[in-house]
Amino acid sequence: MIRQTKCALIVVDLQIDFCPGGTLGISAGDSIIPVINDLIDIFHTNGLPVIFSRDFHPADHMSFTDQGGIWPTHCVKGTKGSDFHPLLTIPSDARVISKATEKNKEAYSAFDGTELTQILGDEKITCIMICGLATDYCVKATALDGIDEGFRVIVVKDAVRGVEVSEGDINKAFDQMKNAGVTEYSSADVKRNLSS
Repeated sequence: MIRQTKCALIVVDLQIDFCPGGTLGISAGDSIIPVINDLIDIFHTNGLPVIFSRDFHPADHMSFTDQGGIWPTHCVKGTKGSDFHPLLTIPSDARVISKATEKNKEAYSAFDGTELTQILGDEKITCIMICGLATDYCVKATALDGIDEGFRVIVVKDAVRGVEVSEGDINKAFDQMKNAGVTEYSSADVKRNLSS
């Protein structure tokens, strides 16, 4: 039961550029925002931490096609595309961590090159619940690193969306996470466990 552990919600990269109309827009990426806002409210009401990760690239980041990478330019620091989606609820006491901020270093995971492990340790967190974008990249990488860091990891399956560069990528990502020890919950499961 989640109630018996101290759990943090990690909202991964729900930024304008990753939503429809953005430079790397994910199909229906914004459709999960109401579900995620409900999760944020539940965690906030229960006094549990909510942490938002974001891509915050330099303009010449190695992942961009202009630099020989595989992605169109996206989530460049200081641009509107790097902002969180305007419909996303961000509590005043939420923590925001920025990743992939170095020109020559890729970072899909919210743990990679950030202070996330320290934040969770300071809060005595033993479980992380992950939602956001994208299932087959940053969500997966964050979940796998969370397992490696010793956390119980839960992915909220109806609160994530994937890129699906190749057919089957999303299902493969779920299989890889499950095989590593990640648990899948629905948002309804979370509400049953945490709602007062």
